Amino acid sequence: MNILAAATEPVAPVASGGVLLAAALAAIALIVVLITYVKLHPFLALLLGGVAVGVLSGRNVMDVITSFGEGFGATATSVGLLIALGAMFAKLLSDSGGADQIVDTIVGRSSVRTLPWAMALVGAIIGLPMFFEIGLVLLMPVIYLVARRAQVSLITVGIPTLAGLSAMHGLVPPHPGPLAAIGALQADLGTTLALGVLVSIPVIIVSGPLFGRLAGRWVVVEAPHTFDATPVGGPGAATATDIRRPTFGVTLFSVLLPLVLMLAKAIVDIVINDPGNQVQQVFDVIGYPLVALTIAVVVAMFTLGRGAGMDRRQIARTVEQSLPPIAGIVLIVAAGGGFKQSLIDTGIGTQLAEWAQGSGVSAIVLAWVLAVLIRLATGSATVATITASSLVVDLVANMPAAEVSLVVLAVGAGSVFFSHVNDAGFWLVKEYFGLDVVQTIKSWSLMETVLSVSGLVFVLALSLVI
Repeated sequence: MNILAAATEPVAPVASGGVLLAAALAAIALIVVLITYVKLHPFLALLLGGVAVGVLSGRNVMDVITSFGEGFGATATSVGLLIALGAMFAKLLSDSGGADQIVDTIVGRSSVRTLPWAMALVGAIIGLPMFFEIGLVLLMPVIYLVARRAQVSLITVGIPTLAGLSAMHGLVPPHPGPLAAIGALQADLGTTLALGVLVSIPVIIVSGPLFGRLAGRWVVVEAPHTFDATPVGGPGAATATDIRRPTFGVTLFSVLLPLVLMLAKAIVDIVINDPGNQVQQVFDVIGYPLVALTIAVVVAMFTLGRGAGMDRRQIARTVEQSLPPIAGIVLIVAAGGGFKQSLIDTGIGTQLAEWAQGSGVSAIVLAWVLAVLIRLATGSATVATITASSLVVDLVANMPAAEVSLVVLAVGAGSVFFSHVNDAGFWLVKEYFGLDVVQTIKSWSLMETVLSVSGLVFVLALSLVI
């Protein structure tokens, strides 16, 4: 089931293909300049870009505003709700000590040789429900401690962890980027989720433990003692619940529950394939993304919240505190939906689709290249995902569901390409790892590039067998 359909049907182009292409390029350039040089918030940049592309293509100003509003509202209603629910779940996982339980269980059973692999697994599991920045802050004390105990470079164990976090952020819903691409391209979430997890496994292996071994030789830094006197969860970690954490099994069950529900729906739809069948109807409901995440949050209140000894007031406070930090993300993603609708209604998507089909360029490769270019220009993975997916909407219109999901994954892979100085994540990694700019490029930036390129390779390989 698609989580977001186009707000309106594309209108007939009001200008020639050359004018439409110029309008789209000008709007994207405007967004890049506003974000990169003017330092305008991406929400406002996307808003102005959406209006600009419509006006430059010759559409009536009021029609352009209406298109943007419809796209904004449709995206906020669907994707925005999922982001909010994901933030609630992640906060419960963090405050209950469940995240620490996952880390301690996996790392505590690992040898020095297997530590990079264990840290990649930790990054992937923590990265499933948590935004990249939150996961990084949460895991930094653990990365420091593991590096010191194993007496290896901080990069050797840090890069695998970052690879796990970044792959989940770029490829697997319910993260904002993948959700936005799924909504824009009307992909099936269950199928995309399954393929995203499948692609993420080899991608994390290549960009994490394998590349981390090389990066640890290039960049040798010792772990600082920043968090020596703080709890494993880092500064601000809950202390009231440290006495009784939820068990590893309960925590893992809580993390995987929404994914299992959505995957079960996709499998049942394939196996039964009868909309009138009652079993399929039940799974269609509980596996619907909004329902699955809502169930997961409610269950987590008991398994993680009550399981850690939190009372009703503490659980309510945790849920409440999860929402303010993601307000900006919701606005950016919703504005991306408005920009997408503005592009669709100009007819530029149809023109690009005709050009791509005539040139023989693979939709997967084209989507990846577009995401890479916008990522390099803006530094934002979310903006790159939103813009690139908006440009290839018409190109995937008649594709089978699995192929559309692969295009979504290609966009996600391209959106994390070569993080550099215009990306907030670059500076976050630099400061936490105590690196200079060159060291950050040789480790973090190259890791993101390996992740992005290997993601494209594995998506293309998967396209040959699906």
